[in-house]
Amino acid sequence: MSGHSKWANIKHKKEKTDSQKAKIFTKLGREIAVCVKQGGPDPQSNFKLKDIIYKAKSNNMPNDNIERCIKKAAGEGGDDDYMEMTYEGYGPKGIAVIVETLSNNKNRTSGDIKHFFDKFGGNLGAMGCVSWMFDKKGLIVIEQDSDVDEETLMMDALDAGAADFEPNEDCYEITTSPEDFSGVVDALEGKGYTLASAEVTMIPQNYISLTDDHDKVMMNKLLENLEDNDDVQNIYHNWENPED
Repeated sequence: MSGHSKWANIKHKKEKTDSQKAKIFTKLGREIAVCVKQGGPDPQSNFKLKDIIYKAKSNNMPNDNIERCIKKAAGEGGDDDYMEMTYEGYGPKGIAVIVETLSNNKNRTSGDIKHFFDKFGGNLGAMGCVSWMFDKKGLIVIEQDSDVDEETLMMDALDAGAADFEPNEDCYEITTSPEDFSGVVDALEGKGYTLASAEVTMIPQNYISLTDDHDKVMMNKLLENLEDNDDVQNIYHNWENPED
């Protein structure tokens, strides 16, 4: 149970307002569409699509919305040609930040991302400047419940191919390799477990705390502005926010 909860950096997605959820659904729909056009509409053969579907469900995106996005992407080829671009940089006091985007205008997106870093006490860096501080892993979260036996869950997860099992105060965190993620999710769901979250994410190797109130405000504003940007799909950082 030592260390920072790996779920802390993504669990805020569960507490969005309706308007924020609509924006998240729009971004997830775009991510699904790009994935379908790259690898086809069948999640059984397009494993990246399968992972994104798990992610969409974790963000409470209705199944009807997911199916509609897949069918639209499979049936229409005239949508904007979105490019996947990743930006890396530093927030206040050297907080590592990775920003994944989907954009049909590289200059607009690059300008916006640089502006946010500059405005809120950070700076944009070169590719690879912070990604080495993160590990790409599948992260499955199951909330602690009287019906869930910790020992049984741990054995079920490890038997399914999970790399690690970690109990926390209010949940169990199961990590996998990206390649084993889908199989572990399928196995746990097949045994009747309810997953609070399931997605392939970037997990920091170490976390940094901020003690200065101004730095905390600036870091929050950086993350908020990045999240509100239509081109930004995912944000990963190694800030250990004590409010999480």
